[in-house]
Amino acid sequence: MSYVAQTPEQIRGLIAKAKRRDVLFVALGVIALGIGFATFLALFLDMLLDGWGRLRPEFFTQFPSRRAAQAGILSAWVGTFLVMIVTAAVAVPLGVSAGIYLEEYAPKNWVTDVIEINITNLAGVPSIVYGLLALGLFVYAFGLGQSVQTAGLTLALLILPVVIVATREAIRAIPAMIREGAYAVGATRWQTVKDHIIPYSMPGILTGVIIGMSRAIGETAPIITIGALTFIAFLPPAPVGAEFPFLSFEWLKAPFTVMPIQMFNWTSRPDPAFHANAAAAGTILVFMTLAMNGLAIWLRYRLRKNIKW
Repeated sequence: MSYVAQTPEQIRGLIAKAKRRDVLFVALGVIALGIGFATFLALFLDMLLDGWGRLRPEFFTQFPSRRAAQAGILSAWVGTFLVMIVTAAVAVPLGVSAGIYLEEYAPKNWVTDVIEINITNLAGVPSIVYGLLALGLFVYAFGLGQSVQTAGLTLALLILPVVIVATREAIRAIPAMIREGAYAVGATRWQTVKDHIIPYSMPGILTGVIIGMSRAIGETAPIITIGALTFIAFLPPAPVGAEFPFLSFEWLKAPFTVMPIQMFNWTSRPDPAFHANAAAAGTILVFMTLAMNGLAIWLRYRLRKNIKW
């Protein structure tokens, strides 16, 4: 293979051409980011202005009402909080454990390959499919009814592939020298995973978990499918009581509603006052989602800062 010698002027021309392409690519990226951010900002500001008049303390402490001025989101945000507790309690340990097993313990054969492909595909399945699955499995087959636990299990199934994939990607990002160093000093596989793999991968795992929870908190289709109430004027039983044993799980069997369902109920009404309520609830839901993503960024920063490579 022959090479053609190039003059210094030709080399400088090639470098300048490559730099122009880099500048063009950066400019296109900034324009695309600006369009997306400007669109989100415009929609969010429009929603904020529509619902600003209802963002008062009583809006958080009042139940839904047939009168728009007296309607609140108390039952909706409490139901959302309880459903997210069940979702996290199921999806996080199962997803993280499955990700660790597939990455550290599972044999590399065709069975594992099939499982990995299916997990990746499940992350892209429409949420309504999970709602139909939960309706047939949890509501009818297991007899759990249209309750908080059914909603939590449904959303846990929805985000489980996301948690598994995030866990595996976080583990893969760990340098091989960490494992090799642990094995070199006589650590077992479990000691390596427990003392090195999990701590080093925790920032990525937590980021994936919170992003998955942020998706779950805004889902509507699977919750409607399993029969969430669109109008509820009472709260589930309190998880903590004043008498022994102090903990109660009756709230798991209680009917529920969540923020997206409450917004759907208000937007379906012709009265513009209810649309203002829906805009206010949507603003709160956006802030909740942004807060969860902000928490993910903060946790990732803090945990990475404390890691000593």
